[in-house]
Amino acid sequence: MPLTKAEVEHVARLARLELNENEKEQFTGQLNDILGFVEKLNQLDTASIEPTAHAIPVANVFRPDQLATSLEPDQALANAPDPVDDFFKVPKILEEEAE
Repeated sequence: MPLTKAEVEHVARLARLELNENEKEQFTGQLNDILGFVEKLNQLDTASIEPTAHAIPVANVFRPDQLATSLEPDQALANAPDPVDDFFKVPKILEEEAE
């Protein structure tokens, strides 16, 4: 059952997206194409295939921790544009609320 333009408008509203008329028409067509491809996949016989989270086997690639020498503060800060003491000075990204 294909999606209607009204359903696309409803999903856009839920996602807080503002779509113009051209975008609504475009997304309606694109979503219907995607659902058509999914329907083709639903026709495949997957009864003998075990469910998986990945298409290929995945293993952790963690390595053991190893002690190593690190840079001295002067070396680490050598190219910093505006170091303060032994730290990198960065722009403030959070602001405190006034009470």
